[in-house]
Amino acid sequence: MENNQSKWSRRKILHILLSVAIACAVWMYVDSADNSEGSEKEKIISDIPIEYAGEDTTLADRGLMLLPDSDQTVTLEIKARRRILARLDPSKIRIQADLSDITSTGTHSVSYTVYYPDGITRNSITIVNASSYTVQVEIGELYRRSVGIRCALEGTVAEGYIAGELQYQPGMLEIRGPQEEVDKVSYAKVNLSVENATQTVSQTLDYQLYDENDQLIQNTGNLHATADQIQVTLPVNVEKELPLKVNFIEADGARISNLEYSITPASVTVSGDAELLKNIDAITLDDFELEDFFVPTTYRYTITVPEGCENLSGTTRATMNVKFKDMATATVNAVNFTCENIPEGKTVTVLTTELPVSLRGTSGAVKSVTPEDITVIADLTDVTAASGSYTVPARVQIGNGADVGVRGNYQVRVTISEGTSQPEEPLPENNENTPADGTA
Repeated sequence: MENNQSKWSRRKILHILLSVAIACAVWMYVDSADNSEGSEKEKIISDIPIEYAGEDTTLADRGLMLLPDSDQTVTLEIKARRRILARLDPSKIRIQADLSDITSTGTHSVSYTVYYPDGITRNSITIVNASSYTVQVEIGELYRRSVGIRCALEGTVAEGYIAGELQYQPGMLEIRGPQEEVDKVSYAKVNLSVENATQTVSQTLDYQLYDENDQLIQNTGNLHATADQIQVTLPVNVEKELPLKVNFIEADGARISNLEYSITPASVTVSGDAELLKNIDAITLDDFELEDFFVPTTYRYTITVPEGCENLSGTTRATMNVKFKDMATATVNAVNFTCENIPEGKTVTVLTTELPVSLRGTSGAVKSVTPEDITVIADLTDVTAASGSYTVPARVQIGNGADVGVRGNYQVRVTISEGTSQPEEPLPENNENTPADGTA
């Protein structure tokens, strides 16, 4: 009996404890649900500053500006679930008013858009109340003025190098804003630091605005510039002496070794970017064809320095006196004739038996040439389908190895007839100093 009663008491206690545990679990679940998804809470966020879109672009393009008195804030009363409000950072809420639709001066009422931090959607928050649902802005005429740029340069370039003139991009800085504030600005100033520079330095730098008394303008909130930074370039150049030269082009019988010439001045000193000048060793005035040159002559040239360089010498013209040390001419009658490009199945007879050929070269080389050393070669390329007598072009070949040039153009008379062609006579071996075409 006592055992049954004891068992019953223990069961009763267990039932009571179980009931209490279930009740606590239910209460905790309900409380948790109320504090997260199921329950909403209101919150007031005060004095959110207004941002303005289109102020420096659209308005400025229309000659308009937002007047300083337009600065405002908005206070919002919002409602959202507790979980959302717990994640919301009020300092990251942005309110933006778009000014791009404003086309005239005066007071304008502009609606705004509220932007919440990343991860919080606009649909998850309800705006219960706002201190203002539109923004009142004052729009006036834009005043603009361009000012110069100055640079405080610190440091030096390396020894043997020269610092060029500072360059700015943009070259002038346009300032926009209220006229009385814009007119206070005298110039924009940047600071550039270099140390033993051996090449051009280019940096994009912040700037500050100064008045006519060289005092820094501290309050620039109402001033707007067309550039946030200024690119400053300091050309770093090197001085280099470059000799002047002429590019002589040789021909048979006319060699550079046989020339006497002088160029005045012999060189000029230039300044330019070190990278640009490192592979430049001279200035070429012109090409000079020795084939067409004979008598002593004076030539004048314009000195053109490499692009981007400065001629420090200041001399812009050069003079060249040139002549051959030994140059002779002679006329020798050629007596050897042959043909090339003979048409198949035809016979060709050269009617010309003697042809005066004008030679030039050193006196010794010209005297060494005899009539038997000269071969005149008729070219039949243009008459391969013809029959009869024709005058055809010819080239002259010198066969004794002398460095002699042939002057002028030559022709010979030939007769072409039907029938088996005679084998071409072998051409004399061409000397290495004689051009392939044999012409002057």
